[in-house]
Amino acid sequence: MNNSSPFKNLKSDFPASIVVFFVALPLCLGIALASGAPLFSGVIAGIIGGIVVGALSGSQVGVSGPAAGLAAIVLTAIGALGGFENFLLAVVLGGCIQLLFGVLKAGIIGYYFPSSVIKGMLTGIGIIIILKQIPHFFGYDADPEGDFAFFQIDGENTFSEIFNTVNFISPGATLIALIGLGILLLWSSVLSKKGKIFQLIQGPLVAVVIGIVYYVVTAGNDTWGISAEHLVSVPVPEDASSFLSQFSFPNFGAITNPEIWVTAFTIALVASLETLLCVEATDKLDPKKRVTPTNRELLAQGTGNIISGLVGGLPITQVIVRSSANIQSGGKTKMSAIIHGFLLLISVILIPTLLNMIPLSVLAAILLIVGYKLAKPSLFKKMYQLGWKQFVPFTVTVVGIVFTDLLIGIGLGLAVGIVVILIKSFQNSHFLHIEDKSDGLHRIKMTLAEEVTFFNKGAILKELDQIPRDTYLELDVRKTRYLDNDIIEILEDFSEKARNRNIDIKLISERGIVENPDSFIQFFQLAPKSA
Repeated sequence: MNNSSPFKNLKSDFPASIVVFFVALPLCLGIALASGAPLFSGVIAGIIGGIVVGALSGSQVGVSGPAAGLAAIVLTAIGALGGFENFLLAVVLGGCIQLLFGVLKAGIIGYYFPSSVIKGMLTGIGIIIILKQIPHFFGYDADPEGDFAFFQIDGENTFSEIFNTVNFISPGATLIALIGLGILLLWSSVLSKKGKIFQLIQGPLVAVVIGIVYYVVTAGNDTWGISAEHLVSVPVPEDASSFLSQFSFPNFGAITNPEIWVTAFTIALVASLETLLCVEATDKLDPKKRVTPTNRELLAQGTGNIISGLVGGLPITQVIVRSSANIQSGGKTKMSAIIHGFLLLISVILIPTLLNMIPLSVLAAILLIVGYKLAKPSLFKKMYQLGWKQFVPFTVTVVGIVFTDLLIGIGLGLAVGIVVILIKSFQNSHFLHIEDKSDGLHRIKMTLAEEVTFFNKGAILKELDQIPRDTYLELDVRKTRYLDNDIIEILEDFSEKARNRNIDIKLISERGIVENPDSFIQFFQLAPKSA
């Protein structure tokens, strides 16, 4: 692909950036609120994640910004470290540690997560988005946008919040949410196929404009009007000086505090892991299947966190909700992420009052569509058809994310995935062919797999112990390219037992045939990596 001009795909990237902007704005504010930080710190992180990280990243469709997965860490750290300025120092140092991770090539960790877990992560996040947006859709905004954990900061959990919504439905917010959802569905299923104008002007933009018009028209109506708590809430500066006063700066005098460094390392580790997971997921969603250089991504994220911490922003990671919204809206290159960052910057400077007329329920309708596209029912059927070895880690990841949080859910899925690998390794270490002859002598042929490691000890030891007396064992290692020393020691021990049980061993390798070898260790030491 020719990347000589960053504006080559602007007709696709600009409309996508507008959708990402509308998705990012409430999430930036909500994550800041959930983190116990100033609201503007979330916007700063969104701006830097879009412009700085977007420019430096090797990802063409990934979008970075403040992450819900770090909200609990931030909330605890701000109190424990003695203030927001001390916390900002931890963000800066965390960014420096991420740069070190990138230099040390730690990005390779992202390649070791099973596909089933990554797909489970996408589906789990999709379900979480749907569940978390249902209250906002009906005008119940007790829990801030961006609180994706099962146990919420308002004291409720995901499901109790939905049940409580029945008692707090706002007629006006619900009506405009339904209208917005209808516009989005009409746009994506019908109008987008009717002409280029409907592809250039995205449905979410139309839904937001209609939402603003509805708010203005119904202002003052007790039944159908939308009150301020159901609207976007961007800080509105009175003048340039009050705008600049919203920026905060780190307290470098606290750099000797060991708790600052512990928090910095925690931020770097969690932010890097979440970024690498999102990179893997985003690359799977990318229609062009481009591969993001993970070490470069860590360098970009580290740079972004250093700058964010220096000017009063929250920690940054690549985030799947905004990235998937970008892909679903037709974003082709990193310009969509960069433009969305500039849109955040320009809007909070020039039109904060207009932004504060956007109903949260309309933005919830947009996110419901994003969530559904991530968690389509057909994906469950597809994973089930792939067999239990794919379906079980996938399901555990989904359930873990819904009932805990992102990283715990992925950790559970990864643990199950490792168990599945061990089971597969146990099953595939060797192949048996048993023949019973009329002369009473059992003939067994055991063929070892191409790679046999210590994971296979249990399976092979079990088979060898079950070989009956008076057996002729043919051990074929011609296809084996790696034989772990643990397995060689098992064979060596078995050769002693074989003499006592009248078991004859015929060893077949690429170097010839050996009847009852005196020492397996000596035999394989001649070719330690290959039989």
